[in-house]
Amino acid sequence: MDGLIDLAAPTSPPPTPGIDTEGLADFLRRFFAPLFLAVVSVVAIFFLFTREITKFVQFILLAIGIGVIFYVPNIIEVTAKAIATALGIK
Repeated sequence: MDGLIDLAAPTSPPPTPGIDTEGLADFLRRFFAPLFLAVVSVVAIFFLFTREITKFVQFILLAIGIGVIFYVPNIIEVTAKAIATALGIK
């Protein structure tokens, strides 16, 4: 009889209210980082073949800045918290 009571008892915790964002930054990093590298490679090769060195250098500097966002750990979380704090969201 005890086994039957154990089967009837709920085993999962009740759902928490709100949106679960656990692991969202890691998912975005894994999804967009390879796409970012592919686009940067194609555009950089285009600038090199057209011999537009000034645009190439500007593009590489911009790509490095954006790449920091994808590859530096916790920068997305820190930035999101800073924006939320600036907007007054707790």
